Amino acid sequence: MAGTKHEYLLEFHRIGNTVKVTAIDPVTGREAAIVGPVNAGKAYLSRTAVRKLQYVMNRDKDDKPLPGILV
Repeated sequence: MAGTKHEYLLEFHRIGNTVKVTAIDPVTGREAAIVGPVNAGKAYLSRTAVRKLQYVMNRDKDDKPLPGILV
């Protein structure tokens, strides 16, 4: 639905002068990570990681399902 908010989990790991931000979709378990400068700001890094995750999820939407075992 248009206008529906979706929530994501975000992990921040500082590595020297950089920060690795991982965005996780709690529904699907899909992850995407970015690395940016420490001084970029938390909001910018969060937005960038979520946009990458959305890109990955949309890109893979039309592909065949990921291999795995259904339990």
